[in-house]
Amino acid sequence: MRPATETERLRRNQTAGFASDSTSSGGKLIVLTAPLTETIDHAGYFIQMALASLPKWLEFVLNKRYPNWRDVERNEDGSARYMPAGVRVLEKSLLREYATDEVVACFPDDLDKFVGPKTRVVAVSTHNPLGVTFAAGVYTSIYGSSKEPLNSIYTRVMFDKIRSSPYRKNFQVVVGGSGGWQITQTNTYEELGVDCVAEGRSESADTLRLFQKAIAGETLPRKINLVHPTSRDAILFPDKRTTFGVVEMTTGCGRRCQFCVPDLNPQIDMPKARILDAVRANVRQGNKVISLATEDMFIWGQVHTDTPFFFPNREALVDLYTEIVNTPGVEHHLLSHCTMAPFVVDPELIRQLSEVLLPKSPMHLPLLSSHPQKKALIPLIGLETGSVRMARQIMPSKGVPFSIDDWPSVVLEGLRVANQNNWFPMMTLMVGNPGETDQDVQETLDLVYEMERRGLFAFLIPSIFTPLHDTRMEHQTGVTHTRQLSPLQWQLLMKCWKHNLRPGQYSWWGPIAWRVGSLFMWLYRLRKLNGPNFTWPLMMFAGLVPERVLQGMGKIHAGKPVVSKSRRELIASLRRNYLKHLRADNGDLPESSDRSAEGHPDQSRLNFEAETRTLRVLS
Repeated sequence: MRPATETERLRRNQTAGFASDSTSSGGKLIVLTAPLTETIDHAGYFIQMALASLPKWLEFVLNKRYPNWRDVERNEDGSARYMPAGVRVLEKSLLREYATDEVVACFPDDLDKFVGPKTRVVAVSTHNPLGVTFAAGVYTSIYGSSKEPLNSIYTRVMFDKIRSSPYRKNFQVVVGGSGGWQITQTNTYEELGVDCVAEGRSESADTLRLFQKAIAGETLPRKINLVHPTSRDAILFPDKRTTFGVVEMTTGCGRRCQFCVPDLNPQIDMPKARILDAVRANVRQGNKVISLATEDMFIWGQVHTDTPFFFPNREALVDLYTEIVNTPGVEHHLLSHCTMAPFVVDPELIRQLSEVLLPKSPMHLPLLSSHPQKKALIPLIGLETGSVRMARQIMPSKGVPFSIDDWPSVVLEGLRVANQNNWFPMMTLMVGNPGETDQDVQETLDLVYEMERRGLFAFLIPSIFTPLHDTRMEHQTGVTHTRQLSPLQWQLLMKCWKHNLRPGQYSWWGPIAWRVGSLFMWLYRLRKLNGPNFTWPLMMFAGLVPERVLQGMGKIHAGKPVVSKSRRELIASLRRNYLKHLRADNGDLPESSDRSAEGHPDQSRLNFEAETRTLRVLS
């Protein structure tokens, strides 16, 4: 008989019968849950990224680095002490209609304690149930024969447990969260035991009607779209602990990138008082970490004002973050998403935010940071491409207020400002976009080499194009599998990761071990999985052959110098009606504004405002 695999043993253990707790109590009317891999927040700040990217056979790496990552905290009644923010918002939404003893949020391993004969709905929030988001597919297919990352494996185990419940005929399974589209597109309802996929925000009245129908035993639609709130007042803030202390800061973005789902949502920035209430609620329940969830932190305080959202409200942002990090009990603060253009627009804002945020950052980069404790700020920023042609096609407003034609300059100048203030962002790139040419890839490689040449640093996270549901690119086709990648595309992937490893190789033996290990993996598995186009880029990545030699042999692209604009030149390229929104204390203003600073200290702003009034008339 074939011995059971580790995955099969895990599935068997988690689906082996339901405890008597649910039978004796009757269970809860509504049970909320989420995959373990999307719920934990105690085992390192990057573990969820690893769980979403690594294949099952590499789980031993995480087990060694985080031996207790599966250990979670529970409340006295067995419910989850922390849950993803989306689950907490749904819980808050349901409590408008149902009693507190009818709704519970629990970990997958504890479903048997709460699912019973009285249960009518099991609601699941999941981000990546099938492992086909941007980063997951590419890295699992590079390192393993299966595309399913660990997160998908654990998600399927959770669904298996729900499906095997002895009370399954009594309740319906509703799936929400940002990963629901994967189920609808692959039609895996029956395979996972899902009755309905709900896409959208749980604040909607449609959510309550959906649960009412499920509780009444009515047939649910396979898919339902829930209306997104259009005002601040309609947004719900949970009053229970969230994973990583996530508190929503904004919705929407406004830059209208064609591949982005969240940008389709309306721009809303949340009231400061309600954000702080949610922060204090997390702290009361033992959370020492806070992260403000946003698609772009820099639009907060500037949405629906007379100033365009891409000119940050410096005073509002510094005030908000100061109160967040100074809230008693907050020991660490993690940054979420932002965009690169504001670093160029208002460098003084970045400097002031650095003073506020660095002391509470849990991130340390000893070889890069100039902070006394070597702390660093690591937001997530979309680079996506270094090709101006490709940028015009898929993200024409990514660099506003600057022209997308200046995108490489915006990236380089913004990264210079960021690094000077100990911001070392994670920057995503998309490889294999629809219509991408070798020239496009070469221009992106040139930008990466230029960062290196100038001593700039960001963690570059490349991934294969994924046509996300409901985006303007959902029906377009690019590269779909790593074996389809060209030699240049492979070089871009591997160059990014070689660049990322530089600040982490402290020891003399580290690079040697890395080269030997990479060669072994290539011989053992990777050359078969990824095809011949992978060979020379891997040699470059591992350092087995110097890049200059590979370039001389014509095996890889030699990065060409990028001629870019300075901040002063970028400012000079702005539309005239934008000049009034710039801050004089950043410098680099048009010459007449610079000269105005040579008189009365207040004269600079007065002259600048007079100049912009004239420009408005002329324009």
